[in-house]
Amino acid sequence: MNERLRSAIHAQGMTPAQLAQTIGVDPKSVERWITKGRNPYAKTRAAVALALQQSENYLWPDALPEQKAKLVSESELVHTYAKRNDVPAELWSRIFRQATRHIGVLAYAGLFLPEGDAGLVPLLKAKAAEGVKVSILLGDPKSTAVELRGEEEGVGKGMQRRIEAVLPFYQQLEGTPGIWVGFHDTTLYNSIYWCDSEMLVNTHVLGCYASHAPVMHLKELPGGGMFRTFTECFERVLANSVNIWTGQQGTMRP
Repeated sequence: MNERLRSAIHAQGMTPAQLAQTIGVDPKSVERWITKGRNPYAKTRAAVALALQQSENYLWPDALPEQKAKLVSESELVHTYAKRNDVPAELWSRIFRQATRHIGVLAYAGLFLPEGDAGLVPLLKAKAAEGVKVSILLGDPKSTAVELRGEEEGVGKGMQRRIEAVLPFYQQLEGTPGIWVGFHDTTLYNSIYWCDSEMLVNTHVLGCYASHAPVMHLKELPGGGMFRTFTECFERVLANSVNIWTGQQGTMRP
């Protein structure tokens, strides 16, 4: 049973027969993909993933031979920057502005984003109005993880103060449908900035400011696994985050 495929179909408000009609295949084929775990051909997998707004490697993680999947995963790494400060401003701007499905920020504070781009908060509102799912995950300033990170960076309470400084930006999003702003108490080994099929991963290094630590630019490819590793991390933190306005616990992305 391919539970991921079945759940993705239901999440889109579709039936297997409706999916079959959308992509132009026999309904019995879709039933076999679900109940017998059959893998469709590559072209069909791409059509299904597009229709369900999911990645192929999420729906069929075993579709590619191991060696080919390894090569594809390595190809997902577009570029590595020695420092976050080296990432071009236009790259940050482009991935956020081109997003059509989801935007995710996972950090302790990530204050540089709204401070450096006065149009970010209005953009997030506009994207949510277009149906883009927006998730902003910030460190709980009262958590042990945030306190420890402050000590490791040598800034002490400075980490809590950064979170307090970024909150007024995101408070402007309160009540906006499609936007989740939550606190997490997770120990982060990376900050993740995820926009559709592109992602910037800012590594965390002991004793080093995040702005001085390396950043990986990743682009998702069908059958790759590196990108998925970070999206699954993001979703685990999202599921355990707590909404800063309602206290509601988060859920996995559909």
